[in-house]
Amino acid sequence: MKTLKIAIILSFLFPVIASAQSLLETYESGTVKLVADPTFAQNVNWDKVFESYNDTLYGRWRGDNKSLTVLPDGSVIVSHTYRDFYTRFDANGRFVEEFGVKSPDESRYRSLRHIQGVLKNNIIFSGLDNMGNMLCFDPQGNMVKTLKMDYMARQIIALPNNKLALVGWVLWSDKVREFVAIVDYETNEEKIIWDHFDPRKFGQGTHKFNYVYSFKEGGIISFTTMPFTKALGLSHPPQIASVGNHLVVTIPTTGEIRTYDLQGNFISTQKIDWSKGNISVEEQKEIQQKAIARYRKRKNPVFASWASEQENIDARDYFIREMEKDLNNIKEPIDMPYFANLIKDSDDNLLFFEFPKEEGANVFNVWVYKNKGEFIAKSSFTTEGYDLEIKPSKMVFHNGYVYALVTEQNTPGIPLRLVRFKVESDY
Repeated sequence: MKTLKIAIILSFLFPVIASAQSLLETYESGTVKLVADPTFAQNVNWDKVFESYNDTLYGRWRGDNKSLTVLPDGSVIVSHTYRDFYTRFDANGRFVEEFGVKSPDESRYRSLRHIQGVLKNNIIFSGLDNMGNMLCFDPQGNMVKTLKMDYMARQIIALPNNKLALVGWVLWSDKVREFVAIVDYETNEEKIIWDHFDPRKFGQGTHKFNYVYSFKEGGIISFTTMPFTKALGLSHPPQIASVGNHLVVTIPTTGEIRTYDLQGNFISTQKIDWSKGNISVEEQKEIQQKAIARYRKRKNPVFASWASEQENIDARDYFIREMEKDLNNIKEPIDMPYFANLIKDSDDNLLFFEFPKEEGANVFNVWVYKNKGEFIAKSSFTTEGYDLEIKPSKMVFHNGYVYALVTEQNTPGIPLRLVRFKVESDY
């Protein structure tokens, strides 16, 4: 059984309602069980529907780079990296179709960006392409309009007043500008409400052990053992959430929680009250030694479904050799941010997930935040048969359920699944 400890923060912006109480009581029980709903996504041919799980790009595996969006009616759309289609599931999880987005000349857009959200209940909007274009289209894939930005964005969310909020970034010659902006959907006008300049240069300061292995046939895969990365000077950018009639901007590196109204006017700020930590040299070495031992135990590893048994064994042995080299290169501690990911549940509670100290260990600290900032509980998630990936793009709350893109354990073929979990107390 996998145990996931999380950090949970309840919106302090408006009174708690009855449905929120039920979720809070579940969090306060100390352990939250995610139970797969057996009535959801029955009889789906996952090997066919998620065939793109085997995708590579420039020789590297990209099949797990997917995200899900839950529409107001409970149907789900899954985005794929650099594909020209999205995958639609109905409210019962049944596969419906693969659909594209039609351009004004009736041709289909290629290399569609991941869907970021839904505005006004029926306008779906994508992430920005390399030219700063955001596609806005209806649920059938018909283009409605294109918004234009002159930067890149890491997160874009819908606000209830027909506006969008986003976390953007721009590379300057000697620094990086990170900022949060509000964009008017109708006029494309923007208002920057927070920004920060980081003097770190491109590619400076990386804590990431990434190995690339080339098979004789079928391509190249990459493998990462430690999930601690600082790249492009964008180590841990802000994360945002729409809560009631407010926009919440959180800064992982400082622990600051800033509140704005929907027009972008600043209201208040407060500080996360748990300690910011680091990973010592000794802890890093222990993590790396455990990872090496874990891979040594894999007698029949499968890193690539297209490769032979011997090729997969050779890949495992290569990774172990590289990991042993990196073990000797660990010389300094790694400073950690206050949290890794921010997820909003379906009752407007905000869940703060701390960085795990081991990739795959799925260990998180938990706090529940309510009213004026009181932390009131510590909890954990448990689930059986699946490996959860704690990211807003892979884990979405809707009407009290958790919808997730997860890998099923000990299953033949493609392991990726779309699962709807019931949220229960684990008594």
